[in-house]
Amino acid sequence: MEKIYKFLLGSSAILGLLALGTLLFGKGISAMGPFVIGSLVCLAIGGLGNPKIKQMAFTIWIFVAVTVGMFYPQYFQKIGDFKFTSLIVPLIQLIMFTMGTEMSLKDFEGVIKTPKAVLIGLVCHFTIMPLLGFSLAKGFGFPPEIAAGIILIGSVPSGVSSNVLAFIAKANLPLSITIATLSTLISPIMTPFLMKILAGQFVEVDFMKMMLHVIEIIILPVVIGLVINKLIRNGVKWLQAVMPIISMIGILMMLIVIVSAGRDNLLNIGPLLFLASMIHHSTGYLLGYWSSRWLGLDEATCRTISLEVGMQNGGLASGIALQMGKIATVGLASAISVPWMTISGSLLANWWQHQPLKEQK
Repeated sequence: MEKIYKFLLGSSAILGLLALGTLLFGKGISAMGPFVIGSLVCLAIGGLGNPKIKQMAFTIWIFVAVTVGMFYPQYFQKIGDFKFTSLIVPLIQLIMFTMGTEMSLKDFEGVIKTPKAVLIGLVCHFTIMPLLGFSLAKGFGFPPEIAAGIILIGSVPSGVSSNVLAFIAKANLPLSITIATLSTLISPIMTPFLMKILAGQFVEVDFMKMMLHVIEIIILPVVIGLVINKLIRNGVKWLQAVMPIISMIGILMMLIVIVSAGRDNLLNIGPLLFLASMIHHSTGYLLGYWSSRWLGLDEATCRTISLEVGMQNGGLASGIALQMGKIATVGLASAISVPWMTISGSLLANWWQHQPLKEQK
């Protein structure tokens, strides 16, 4: 296997050079597609033999999904009268169901054990990111629906991947699970409320309708997953191994569909939107950490809250945008944010992994 991994890494480098060559010799950006996608796929698979690259495998697959959607959108928009965007909500529900199968009532013990940290985490999450999103939307002067999408990505609960990153970063994993769970459970109220007061000037926001959509997309699948976990977890051990894989495949499929749907808008406004996304989430990590530090929390807890603030549920944002009938505009911010969150969150967590906790110095 080691030889195969090395061969694939070499192939990745060669295909990358061919992609660059097609651009330099004026063959056009569209001609780069097969080489770029081939290079990334070879890197993702070949990197399994390299510990450092292996840690970034899912991030590389996200780039594969985005690249496929950008170069070949026509294959992921519709077949006949069937539109691929109709798959987005079921895919999000599947992802949230997998989250539910990994949860139990023990996850809520953190509320009792560390109420101060939980409260600070939730308040930071639902204030820092929405307000940052509003400021960036106004400051960059984006079109109304694009601006609303930036606020939306800041108003949803924290992402599922934040728990994995908290573990890598030597942060407080039980606290991470608790904040992610509670932010998800209160999102049917908080997300529509924040959208109404912050994004209402950009697009029409129906509070009740959005609340019901969040319950349908997030709460019901999580509850069903929780029940199944309680009833058959001990009898179906393979469930724990299979569900995360299904969740990751669901995220990749969803990204391809969203990017394909909004490709033209992404080409026009993508670089500026990516810059806004970088500022949004990077500042979220920073303010989440230092707000917690200023309030006297320990290093592990500060790392946790930083990740819980900066990592958002991009899938839910996409689902809401679809239900609003604006996936190609309001949904663009989430399509840009998911890759950047994955990259920046992974880099931050891996950096923290090698930094001793201050209390242990």
